[in-house]
Amino acid sequence: MTDDGKRVEVIFDIETKKFFDDINARRPEDLGISIVSAYRREVDRDLKEISGEMKSFWEANFDDMWSWFEEADRIIGYNSLGFDVPAMNGVYKGDFTKLNHFDVMKIIKDVFGHRIKLDSVAKECLGMGKIAGGADAVMWWAKGDAESLANLKKYCEMDVEVTKGVYDYGMKNKTLKFKDHWNEPREIEVDFSYPKSEAPKKIDLQMGLF
Repeated sequence: MTDDGKRVEVIFDIETKKFFDDINARRPEDLGISIVSAYRREVDRDLKEISGEMKSFWEANFDDMWSWFEEADRIIGYNSLGFDVPAMNGVYKGDFTKLNHFDVMKIIKDVFGHRIKLDSVAKECLGMGKIAGGADAVMWWAKGDAESLANLKKYCEMDVEVTKGVYDYGMKNKTLKFKDHWNEPREIEVDFSYPKSEAPKKIDLQMGLF
């Protein structure tokens, strides 16, 4: 948080070069990252957006993006702790897991007890869903022509937009809506608020004498 109470939030998504079946393992860090899309914004004390910028980073430009994440008060993703964060940790020089992560899907799972797809939440909260899937992203990367890479970038950025929309919906309404695995409509309460700043600890003067 800056001195004037502003916070920096980064909403992000990644796409990978391979499937788990291609590497015969379940380690996201071994899949290779084709592109990272991120939306960086400043929000005021009331968490209203003041300014924002979307960028996508190909592998050759990864060094340009790390400051976005390192300076963020909150890094927002969907299933990010289970997938995106370990994948990013495979290319980050430090420990990417130690940054300020906020996983929307983890909140849903903690409240509802089950993992819910982003598409299911977006359709009920935003009236829109994802425009493609992970298999399309890997295919576009494998093709490698200009049109395919443009499609890959558009898809990854749209996933960021959808994640941002779901996050903002939850922050504003303190609820999220989705259809569960049995296609039943659900609505759960969520708390996306920032933790209250801890008061300065009082010094024990007596202990300070020893």
